[in-house]
Amino acid sequence: MKNLKVAPTEKKAALLDSALSLFVKQGFHATSTASIAKAAGVATGTLFHHFPSKDAILNELFINIKQSFADSIIQTSQLTGNIEQDANTLWQSAIDWAIANPLKQTFFLQFSFSVEINPSIRQQAMNEILGFIVELIEQGLKQNVIADFPVPLLLENCHGQYLAAIRFFTDNPQLGQDSTYRQASFQLFWRAMKK
Repeated sequence: MKNLKVAPTEKKAALLDSALSLFVKQGFHATSTASIAKAAGVATGTLFHHFPSKDAILNELFINIKQSFADSIIQTSQLTGNIEQDANTLWQSAIDWAIANPLKQTFFLQFSFSVEINPSIRQQAMNEILGFIVELIEQGLKQNVIADFPVPLLLENCHGQYLAAIRFFTDNPQLGQDSTYRQASFQLFWRAMKK
């Protein structure tokens, strides 16, 4: 029987999956590139073929997970043009994603404000990948529904409010499907945003 070779993209995916698990479990600084390679079942040289550094792994992981998050909530959200209703729909879809992807969500809780994430990567995630949220905020400003504050500040507020809600639901998983708590989490967020 022949040994099946693993495609380079599969090796890269295995490295990212291993890094995700190890970064969440051990932290960024306690995780070595050798341990990531070993957990992925590849040589350390293979890791450096795909990533020039551990920082590069972290930044790519951050972008990939943020893209997965954005794709999921866009696909599961039917928007109507009503700013508050659409914000609630996106909020609830984001919480659903977090509950369905606990390891990835824990990664966000640990690394969203980390100095290890390159500022340009953070900007790309917030302004490009989550551009639909920027558009919703801008529409809300035009319709005089959202408080008239700078968009970057509103976007950071959205992010912080979401992480706070997810931390609560992570710490209290039994409440993750409780509609009272879910709706309350949105109302807390919305009160900080609305005019």
